[in-house]
Amino acid sequence: MRRAPNNPWPEWPNIFRVSPAHEEGGERLYAISTGRFSGDANGRVTTLHGMKVDMVREGGQTRFVPQPGSDFELKADLVLLAMGFLGPRREGLLADLGVKLTERGNVWRDERWMTSVPGVFTAGDMQRGQSLIVWAIAEGRSAARAADLFLMGASDLPAPLP
Repeated sequence: MRRAPNNPWPEWPNIFRVSPAHEEGGERLYAISTGRFSGDANGRVTTLHGMKVDMVREGGQTRFVPQPGSDFELKADLVLLAMGFLGPRREGLLADLGVKLTERGNVWRDERWMTSVPGVFTAGDMQRGQSLIVWAIAEGRSAARAADLFLMGASDLPAPLP
C-alpha cells in the first residue's frame, strides 16, 4: 500500500491500485510467467502453463528468473492478452492493405465495423484506442456479427453495440 524504500519520488509509485478494469472481476496473480498454452483437438485453448518467477536486478537490468519447481496450470477457455497499448502497428498488414487511420492514429471504421478495406473489420483498442476490456469484448462481438452479415448476408450473432 506504500512505496518501498527503493521506489522514491519522483519515480512512479509502485503501490497497490484498484482501477475500474480491476473491479470487473478476475483473480490477480503476481510474479508469474506464462510458459505456454495448450488446447484440445479442435484448436481451442484449455490450459495456461505457467511458473512463479523472481525479479532480479543486475547491472541496471531487470530480468525474471523462474523459480524451480513452481510450475502450475490454470484451466482456460479464453485467453485475452492485455498489454500496454501504444496504438495499432502501422507497418506490415495495415500499411500493406492501405487501411485508413483516424486523426489519432487508430484504425478508421464505418458503422458496420468495417475498415476502409472491404471485408476487413476492426474493433477494440485498434479502432477505439486504449480502453477497458469490456469495450473490447462488446466491440469484438459486434464486429463478429458485422463480419457474419458481410459473409453470409444474415446473422444470429448478438451485437451488444449498434
